[in-house]
Amino acid sequence: MSAVYKRELASYFRSPVGYIALALFSFLSGFVFINQYGDGSVNISSEIMSLCSFFVIIVPVITMGLFSEDKKRGTEVLFYTNPVSMFEVVLGKFFAAMTLIVILFSNVFLHMIITAASGGVVNTGSWGSVIVYFCLAILFTSIGILASALTDTQIISAIISFVIILVIQLLQTISTLASSALSSLLSLSMFALEPEKVNNACNNVAAAITWLSPFTKTQDFRYGVFSVAPLVFCLSMALVFLFLTYRILEKKRWSQN
Repeated sequence: MSAVYKRELASYFRSPVGYIALALFSFLSGFVFINQYGDGSVNISSEIMSLCSFFVIIVPVITMGLFSEDKKRGTEVLFYTNPVSMFEVVLGKFFAAMTLIVILFSNVFLHMIITAASGGVVNTGSWGSVIVYFCLAILFTSIGILASALTDTQIISAIISFVIILVIQLLQTISTLASSALSSLLSLSMFALEPEKVNNACNNVAAAITWLSPFTKTQDFRYGVFSVAPLVFCLSMALVFLFLTYRILEKKRWSQN
């Protein structure tokens, strides 16, 4: 696993990908920070939560070539023919991507120092936002790795991860739209349902969709209210996506024999 990790981490800086991700993240974090700083009301928690919404751009850039590039070059055969666990390969690539994300986040730590020195807000909620950031980073990176394992084209991999992450980010909006659509449907005379039952059904559907949103589950962290359940949810979902990646690669490995 360490060999795969070192190879993938080094590859980020032997190609434009690492520098593009670093430049993009630095621009976005700097833009959010300067806007707040200019208003005179710096709250680092708000910056971090704003950056979480940019995972839809950052993660596809970082993960799109992790497996798809090996497929394109034909070097994936080395993973299939060597006596190494495919799950170790997946973890090696995953930790390499997460290391790059940690490097990117160093900008925010610098902003936290500046904020504290200038009398801005750096409190328990700020550190809670940091925890949320990395939990979401782990979840979305695992999604990006799965997308990369599904195709041999980096662009398609980026599009797949972009769409999945975007849908997850919009789950709150989707729940509202689904509830509204269901309400309109059940209100038709052909169903002859009581308004109270229609309302309960719509609320249940909205709650079920919202339950899947990691943003909703972790929103209290930015206010300094910590809970284990949201962390377990994010980490468990990440393990599911990593396991699916492993199963896809393991199936291809046996098909090579």
